[in-house]
Amino acid sequence: MDALHDNYTVTEDGRALLKKADNDQVETVWDRHQAQQPHCGYCETGLSCRNCIMGPCRVDPFGEGPQQGVCGADADIIVARNLARMIAAGAASHSDHGRDLVEVLLKVAEGKAAGYSIKDPAKLHSVAAEYGLAVDGKDDLTLAGELAHAMQEDYGTRKSSVTLLARAPEKRRAIWEKVGMTPRGIDRETSEAMHRTHMGVDNDWVSILVHAMRNALSDGWGGSMIATEVSDILFGIPQPNKSTANIGVLQDDKVNIVVHGHNPVVSETVVAACNAPELLKQAEENGAGGINLVGVCCTGNELMMRHGLPMAGNHLMTELVLVTGAVEMMIVDYQCIMPSISQTAACYHTKMISTSEKAKFPGMEHHEFTPENAYQKAEGLVKAAVENFSRRNQNRVAIPAVRPQEVVSGLSVEAIIGALGGTPDPLIDAIKAGKIRGAVGVVGCNNPKIKHDYGHRELTSQLIANDILVLDTGCVSVAHAKAGFKTLDALEQAGPGLKEICTALGIPPVLHVGSCVDNVRILVLVSALANTLGCDISDLPVAGSAPEWYSEKAATIGCYFVASGVLTHLGPMPPVTGSMNVVNLLTKGLEDVVGATFAIEPDPQKASRIIIRHIENKRKALGLDSRDV
Repeated sequence: MDALHDNYTVTEDGRALLKKADNDQVETVWDRHQAQQPHCGYCETGLSCRNCIMGPCRVDPFGEGPQQGVCGADADIIVARNLARMIAAGAASHSDHGRDLVEVLLKVAEGKAAGYSIKDPAKLHSVAAEYGLAVDGKDDLTLAGELAHAMQEDYGTRKSSVTLLARAPEKRRAIWEKVGMTPRGIDRETSEAMHRTHMGVDNDWVSILVHAMRNALSDGWGGSMIATEVSDILFGIPQPNKSTANIGVLQDDKVNIVVHGHNPVVSETVVAACNAPELLKQAEENGAGGINLVGVCCTGNELMMRHGLPMAGNHLMTELVLVTGAVEMMIVDYQCIMPSISQTAACYHTKMISTSEKAKFPGMEHHEFTPENAYQKAEGLVKAAVENFSRRNQNRVAIPAVRPQEVVSGLSVEAIIGALGGTPDPLIDAIKAGKIRGAVGVVGCNNPKIKHDYGHRELTSQLIANDILVLDTGCVSVAHAKAGFKTLDALEQAGPGLKEICTALGIPPVLHVGSCVDNVRILVLVSALANTLGCDISDLPVAGSAPEWYSEKAATIGCYFVASGVLTHLGPMPPVTGSMNVVNLLTKGLEDVVGATFAIEPDPQKASRIIIRHIENKRKALGLDSRDV
């Protein structure tokens, strides 16, 4: 069994907890993945369609069975429609996250959100100016209300393009306009994607995919970018801080509370409640040494970036965190939350709490958070967690004896530019000099189809060894943190040029820029580089990678990076292989349309060579020195 666990994850804490899960007879995501084998071949290749009740239909990839669905849709149409709907769902998820934050901003402006305030007025003013709002002579709350209303307009249909698209280089915007990819409204593009893929509407597979890219752009340069900017306004721009990561951040003698999900609206108030003197006193009275708040997934990333909150794990660790038996309460909001975790928690004393009106789960107590009641709710839940400490069964508690790994976090765009002296010029100079060959955003999820965290660690170790700076978000950032890539000690694994530059700046070779919605920080940074150089994003020696992706959101992120001109590597193959026309467009044809493509490669070492070769070719095209790969 231990050998099997070694095949599941490369992490020491993960293997230890998988063994405990077996001993406790607790089912995990890996068990359920094995039980699903073999997966449906039609679904894996994108050749099944259930968009109407004349079906469900499927097309035979070997040409021996039906070649069209009941309506006459062939493989190209079915695969394109399925991918477009996947992208639409991902765009809706992150953009709805942004909408929630805008609504909180408006409530703050109206004085109806007692638990929140404007933490960064300077960011409020700068973003308001980008929206064309007059900022002089206005108090923060008035300006916040006007900005919230202006952002809400980006979700509708009254504009010809989303506002923050202006941050992209002029050459990139011209490409979008030429090929019909300019996103007009955030909700409009998602709604139109669903309309186009209804039976009897758009049956040109190329047209469907062009709109799917526009839909992705409406999220990347619209909903997700709004989410990140409003989070910074409400909760503060992340600044460099030190934290820790891995399962060792749980503490046997304290009340352990875990926050999980994606939206900081809930977790920020939980942070405040955990620091309330009366609740800390109550914890001591209940025999605990204090209250220990830790994160998993992207809610944890948000809090690590701003508060140095410890991270217990990423997506595939969420069940295993509960298997320790040491968690008094897990508080969730939405996205990437497996419904199985309620079953896992029921094997121990852990209380499971859902908080969002749009995300309810079987087996969880529901305590709905609103801007008006958030702090009051958080205070009540922390109190309940403290009371639950006495119910912990010490015979079922086992926190693996792993030392928490130190982490440097909080590298927002503003923090990175600040470290460079207020301008991207030093980074550009280092790239020109060849000390930094280029930069790669390594982002995305975990997937039980791939050994947990293996793809992330292997790819990134190869990149930094070849003098390539890595920026990360989401679940990858936890994998990198646990591997020790986010400390200055990791510079010993970096190439000589990258090591020299990072040592001078006092930064690690892998920069944590946030949660998965914060991938837009990478877009903003590469746009700043392109604007400074007077070129397009597609001219830069940069790339993106999602070695272990699984979610619809990740598909959308990959599409808006490619549509923005960034070569993007994917580990798992998307469900598109039923149409070689779609495969060829995504991996080759898009180069002629948007100047970038997808590269599909499950082996992280082979993927690193693809990315390094791409970066060296971009350097050569810019007239910079290049290496043979």
